Amino acid sequence: MQNPLMQTIEALAKEKGIEADTIITAIEDAVLTASRKYYKTNENLKTRFNQETGQVDLFATKHIVQDVTDPATEISLKEAQELYGEEAEVDMEIEFPKRTDVLGRIAAQTAKQVIFQKVREAERENIFAEYNDRIGEVTNGTIKRFENGDLIVEVGRVEAVLPRKEQSRAESYTPGERIRAVIKGVNRSAKGPQIVMSRTDPALLIKLFEQEVPEIYDGTVMIRGAVREAGDRAKVAVYSRERDVDPVGACVGMKGTRVQAIIRELRGEKIDIVEWSDDSVLFVTNALSPAKVQRVTIVDEADRVMEVVVEDKQLSLAIGKKGQNVRLAAKLTGWRIDIKSEEEKRREVEEQFGALGGGTEDGTAEGEPLDAEATLDADAGEAVEAGETADAGETVEAGETADAGEAVEAGEAEAVTAAAETDEEPQA
Repeated sequence: MQNPLMQTIEALAKEKGIEADTIITAIEDAVLTASRKYYKTNENLKTRFNQETGQVDLFATKHIVQDVTDPATEISLKEAQELYGEEAEVDMEIEFPKRTDVLGRIAAQTAKQVIFQKVREAERENIFAEYNDRIGEVTNGTIKRFENGDLIVEVGRVEAVLPRKEQSRAESYTPGERIRAVIKGVNRSAKGPQIVMSRTDPALLIKLFEQEVPEIYDGTVMIRGAVREAGDRAKVAVYSRERDVDPVGACVGMKGTRVQAIIRELRGEKIDIVEWSDDSVLFVTNALSPAKVQRVTIVDEADRVMEVVVEDKQLSLAIGKKGQNVRLAAKLTGWRIDIKSEEEKRREVEEQFGALGGGTEDGTAEGEPLDAEATLDADAGEAVEAGETADAGETVEAGETADAGEAVEAGEAEAVTAAAETDEEPQA
């Protein structure tokens, strides 16, 4: 039959979530510490837990040598052979039992403190190792109390913290309420590992989609990016690995049931689901949903700058409340987006043409248009800026389009007019 102490050790190990051997080692260390305080000797003391009797045996070990220099830790070969016969040899160790029943109340108190400390340290290490591997995972908890704006959440057998900056401003909480949040990190501290949770991290949104949408869970539909302004709006870019599966429709669900479940969990946060594309122009067009884009122009490939033109009545929708829509689209795509209305773009083009038709060196009056033969066909959104020069040897034939950023300086009007004289009709 198992002794009562061993039963207690196993029960404690199960409660704390640690190994029984860890507690046994803590008991051995505790008795060893108490014994050193009591005996106050230089002997090499060792302890060993006897699982059958439930007792901790204490020994003083001595090293067998030819010539003894430290009697507390060494014993001569001759003396050892007198005790243990011819089996004793040099470099062997001999254990001499010592009493533990004389340690007294102070030593027992010291042992108790050491045991508690060792068990607590083992428990902390187990908690840190467990939750450090679960970073990014969504877990359920119960709100326990408030501390300076932070929420203390009970997760299983440990307490986690939901800092104020990780709380959505659209949400309010009460003690005892169930909450679902993502584990953002685990910090080591003097009081033990602190688990930090978040309700604003985009990882929460991604995990909720994985739970609600079977196609995302099995890998048919992939989430290529997610951005949030917690409590207001979020954008999710999805991509389907199968041509027959609509990624946006799969996430929305029948009559919006899937996405509505996520919106309820996030307390009414609006979610835009857009289709991801490796074509940057198409991806930006999709990301600006629900606004309809007229055209997109890459202004600077290196700095990832795009110019987007929308209808006048779509401008406010594309920009969003306080710039929220375009800001989230820029974060999702990684491009800087410059949005302009058609009216604004038309005025910009007219100003550029006005600058092009300014005072010329050959006497053309300021504001007077160039000869009809030299008029360039420029689409809306393409600009012909003054300041760049077309060499006299270069020709601009009638009907050709000038790309954005190309210019014909007023001083080169003669060269342009001469080159434009062809059989084709000049375009308006």
